[in-house]
Formats: sequence, structure tokens, C-alpha cells
Amino acid sequence: DVREAVIQTILAVAHRAPVIRFDAAMTLARRHVQRLWYPLPGSGESIPSRAEAATEAEEFARLMPQEFWREVVDRVAAEAPDTLLLAEAFWLMEGYFVRTLGMHRVYNSAFMHMLRDEDNAGYRTVLRNTLTFDPEILKRYVNFMSNPDERSAIDQFGDGDKYFGVATVMATLPGLPMFGHGQVEGFAERYGMEFRRARLDERPNPGLIERHEREIFPLLHERALFAEAGEFQLYDLVGEGGAVEEDVYAYSNGQGERRALIVFHNRYAKVRGRIQRAVPAAMAGDAGEPEFRTRSIAEGLGLPTDDDAWLILRDMRSGREWLRQCAQIHERGLDLELGAYECRVFMDPVIVRDGPSRDHARLAARLSGNPVPSVQEALRDLLRERVREAMATLLEEGAFRRISDALLARDEGVALRVLDAEAARSAGSLMQLGTVLGGSEVASATAAETLARRLRRLGQLMRAAGDRSSPAQGKEAGDRLATDPTSSMALLGWTYLDALQAVLGTDRAGPGWIDTWRIEPLLLGSGAALRLTEEEGRRGIRFALALAALPTGASALPPAEWLADDEVRLALGANEWQAETYVDRDAFEGFVDVLSVRDAVDGVEGDEDRAADRLGAAEELKARVAAAGWRIGPPDGQRGEP
Repeated sequence: DVREAVIQTILAVAHRAPVIRFDAAMTLARRHVQRLWYPLPGSGESIPSRAEAATEAEEFARLMPQEFWREVVDRVAAEAPDTLLLAEAFWLMEGYFVRTLGMHRVYNSAFMHMLRDEDNAGYRTVLRNTLTFDPEILKRYVNFMSNPDERSAIDQFGDGDKYFGVATVMATLPGLPMFGHGQVEGFAERYGMEFRRARLDERPNPGLIERHEREIFPLLHERALFAEAGEFQLYDLVGEGGAVEEDVYAYSNGQGERRALIVFHNRYAKVRGRIQRAVPAAMAGDAGEPEFRTRSIAEGLGLPTDDDAWLILRDMRSGREWLRQCAQIHERGLDLELGAYECRVFMDPVIVRDGPSRDHARLAARLSGNPVPSVQEALRDLLRERVREAMATLLEEGAFRRISDALLARDEGVALRVLDAEAARSAGSLMQLGTVLGGSEVASATAAETLARRLRRLGQLMRAAGDRSSPAQGKEAGDRLATDPTSSMALLGWTYLDALQAVLGTDRAGPGWIDTWRIEPLLLGSGAALRLTEEEGRRGIRFALALAALPTGASALPPAEWLADDEVRLALGANEWQAETYVDRDAFEGFVDVLSVRDAVDGVEGDEDRAADRLGAAEELKARVAAAGWRIGPPDGQRGEP
């Protein structure tokens, strides 16, 4: 009668409420009814009132043949199917309440007690046993770190790395994570269910709240990724001695194509090991009979097997990233090294493919398993280093000196041999650079051919300028190039910078590319080999950049149109006064000379008369601007102005 009356009361409540919580439900399980009130003879635990009610096992089975909670669950399912039953089942009966009694949800006190006491082997055994029986049971556990009438979470776990490691596990295991009153705020008061108000005057801990907002709350927004058990895999971390490191919780889960890997070391110590295979888990077989599966970490994360596939693991907490080869994880597993209470949350691992340049493999070899703030940035740094190595080879310090000497050589055969040798050396460097960048071989080859043609053409023009029969104007420009290393620096700098731009492409050779790739120090080294001072070298670089900025044939345009480009304005020392633009005399004269030579270089090969005309026109332009007091014209420029 009492049993039925209690069940009817439960059903009456079930018709009125969507959730019913049964406090201390384990006390009404058969084993504890027997232990507490009808112990076997001789097992009264020295409690007289218990010993007086001692009952033989057969008699107890007759008096209580069926579990009370099994009947409650069945009756509620039949008469109030929309009501969720939640049981508090301590004394390590959580699994029994779910598996045998069919309770919808069960408070998982083992989680709180075992992780607090660092009985990690014990709790991993709970997880293993659940997985081998039915992984879906994990979804019925309500995991928590504090409970009414229990010590507060802050009292049991502290407010440091251990607390946040356990809270992370709570937030990412299948099942329902439950936060206690005042847990996020850091309240330490131990309260009871009968409390109407707090008895201690406590203030929220802003640092603790902020860390929850940063580390825990984002995980709660991802519960769809962690709530199910179908893709849940629990891994053993095998230490260097071959034994399982029971203090480490390592598991993965997924939803659709998404995956996450959680690792937590619940001990004040350091640990190192490898995770490779998951513990066995039950799954339905073809005939409906349960089968056991064990998957590798590579399978759990859905990794491909080919050698070109690489995995980027980003720890959500620290922001650090690890680079691992997928094929190696398939073969050997994933190596880990963890500090005291260290927790890592690898959300949405990224799979990338290595290219022909094998940059990911190079970076992995350099890192030797260590993390970096950003794998992509580290790859860019590696690329910049390799690009700079190729550029350093291209702009080898003595190259400009050798080319300059060849341009001034009287023996044409000697000059051509040197120029061709330098062109061949430069072609190799440009092809190497193109390979590093993963660019088109055609682009690199075209840039190399253009560079070789320009070097030969420079030699032809210099020899023509030195010919006694050349026009006087051309001889003057040629003499200037022969006697002014800055002009040689400008023309050779333009020749090589233009080749570099062609190989780099517009994306990599945009505004500020000289600084991005740190090319100026390489050019200054070449300038030093030409016996230029640093200031003269910088001037030559400014001229080279200005030459690269202007289109072919710009020497025939009014100078005012040149000034539309900032590189040209800088090279000419342009300044404004009373709506007029003035230029530096020395800079203008030097630049006009190298610009006319540049246009002659890119003119029709063999048409020396036209080249001489360009050089002669340069002298006329300098005279005209000098007569105007080095005034170019209004800032917007107009045709007809000097």
C-alpha cells in the first residue's frame, strides 16, 4: 500500500511537471533497502536496530521482489511519457540506475568525488565500463562539481588550473553539465536545499568569471559537438615505459564533419606519452548482437592516410598550434607532453595539403614537435626565409660589381662572357625563387630571359656611347654612367627588381614589397661593392624603384606626369611651393639620364639611332628644366610644362 501510494504521488506530480528530481534515490534501491533496514544475519554493522531486523536473502527477495525505481520508470513511461525523471544516486550506483533501472538522467557523483580526489584510474574505469556496456549511457549522466549540502566547487577544486581542467571535462563529456549555485562567481558557502538566502556576504570573483567566459562558456555553446556518444572515443595515453598514464583524460568527439580532441592531466606532475588507440566500445552488430570496436586516434579525428596530408591542432586555451603529419599519426599515434593540471582543447582540427615545395614537412622538421603561435605565420616566415635565400643568391654582393666592370670593358668578347655568365647565374636564382614560391616556371623563365636581354642591351649602349662616332649627346649620358656608380646601381637595381617583381607576382610585390621582403639590405650590399656610400646606395635604390614604377617610354612624357607616382616624387626630391612643384637638381639630372637609358634598353635592339635620340633628348630636357629654375609645373601636371 505504501509503495503504491508513493508511486501515485509521483504520477500526480508527473502530470504537472516536466522534470522530477528524486533526492537520495539510491536509498530505495533493493541493495540499500536491504543494507540499511533488513541486513543479512551477522551484517548489521554493529547497529542494534539493524541487527534486530536481520532477514535471510530468500525472505527479503519475497518481500521486495522488484526494484521500486524500475516500476516507477515503467509506470511514468506509460502514464506520463513527457516527464523526465532525474535521480540522485550516490554510492557508485549511477550506472546501475541507468542500465538496470532505466532512469532517464542520473546525478553522476562519481565525477565530482573521483576527479576531486584524483582517483583518475577509478573514474577512467567507470568510463571504460560504460563504453563496453553501452556508450549511450554516457548521455544520461548529469556531471557536476558541487551539489546542495556538499562542499562548494571552489572549496573542493580551488580556483586554478585544476578547477578549469575539471570544468572543461564536465563541459565536453557526453551528458549534461550542471553548474552549482555561485560556482561561476566563486562563492564558497556550503548551502542546503532549505536555504532561502545566502548566509555569508560574498562578492563575485571577477577574475574567475572572466576565465569562465573565456575558457568554459564557449565550450557550452558547442554542446551539439559534445553531447552525443556515437563518435565519442576515450584514449589511453601510453607512457615512455609502456604503461598507461591513468591520470590523463584524452578523448575525442564529433558531429558531422567537425571533430574535437580534449586532453586533461589531473595530477600535479608532468607526463609524457602517446595516444594511439581508443578503449573498446560496444556497438550494434549486423545481427543485433553487440560488438566491440576500437578505433585509432587518426580514425577518431577522420584523418587521411596520404603523406601530403598534415594536421594543424590549435589549442583553444593557449592559442598555440601544433603541426603533425596525418600518415605518422596513423602509424605511430599522437605524442603529448603535459604539465601539472594542464588542459588542451583542440577544436576543429584543420587538415592541409603540402605542396611541391614541401613547406609543411620543412616546418615540421624545424619545429621538432614544438608548438607555434600560428602555423600559417610560421609557414610564411619559412617562405620568407627561403625567398630571401634565393634573393640573396640572386643579389650576391659582388654581382653588380662584376656586371658594372663588364659594361665598362673595352673587350667586347670579355664583356659578353661575363654578362652571359651573370645572366645564367641569375636565371638559376630566379628559377629557384619561382620553385620556392610555387609559381609558374614560365614566369620565372620569362623574367630570366628579360634580365639577360637587358644586360646585353646595356652593354651595347655603353659601347655605343664610348664610340667616337656616337652623337655628342649620347656620349655625355654614357660618360655619366661610366663615371657615376649611382647610375649603374640604379639601372642594375631596376633590372633585377623588375625581374623579382615578375617572379613574385602582383600579390607579393605590392606596395612596400621592398620592406616586406627586406631587399634593401641586399641592394645596399651590392652598392657597397660598387664603392658607394650608404647614402649613395639608397639614392640608387630610390632611382631603381622609380624606374620600375614608370612605364616604358616615360622619358618622352612631360616630367609633370612622372610625379603622379610617389616613388618618382621621392627619387626626385619633389616639393611644393606656391602651387608649383620643384625638384632637386642633382636628383633630376641623374634620374633623367638613367630613365633615358632604361627606355633605350627596352627599345628596339639594334636601333642605335633611336637610342641616341633618347639620350640626346635627356640632355635637352635637363637644360629646359634648369632654365625653369628646376620647376616642373603645377602638382597635377600639364602637357607643355617643363
